[in-house]
Amino acid sequence: MPFDKEVLTTGEVAKICNVAPRTVSKWFDSGSLKGYRIPGSRDRRIPSAELIKFMRAHGIPLEGFTSGRTRVLIVDGEKEVVDTLQKILTEQTSYEIHTATSAFGAGMECERFKPHVVLLDIHIGESDAKAFVDSVRKNDQLQFTKVVAMSAKLTDGQTHALRMAGYDSFLKKPFQVRQVVEAIEAATNLVH
Repeated sequence: MPFDKEVLTTGEVAKICNVAPRTVSKWFDSGSLKGYRIPGSRDRRIPSAELIKFMRAHGIPLEGFTSGRTRVLIVDGEKEVVDTLQKILTEQTSYEIHTATSAFGAGMECERFKPHVVLLDIHIGESDAKAFVDSVRKNDQLQFTKVVAMSAKLTDGQTHALRMAGYDSFLKKPFQVRQVVEAIEAATNLVH
């Protein structure tokens, strides 16, 4: 499903280009990205055609523009969990969903798919999960990817430690679909 809006907000452009909204504002303010301001407001708007020109001129992949949807990567060693989450989120949301059942597979998917959010079972291999989060944090192309930890065994003390370890938020299993959607929306909440 292609992105069909003719005019985009800086938040939407940020999501498409996988950058921070502030970066889009800098592009706009420097004149690199053409658009206009809403009269009587500081809000900026970018025509889709201008964004495509800008992306092509700067070698930004157009994959984000073609779907315009939030990209979510689900990583869990239990295939049933992955399949169930993928089925429910595909049916009930407009997210673009990819999956992996190992930290190695997740790394490969991140390089190719450039997710906005990774839902990661931290028990996929304790050292593998930590190495995966570290590699996401060190990758310039994934610097705005949010990683949400999933676990059935979290204590309150461990949830604080997860933030210190580089996770953006966490979900305690079992969870409801509404909780997963809220975690994804909170992770991708962009300021315009």
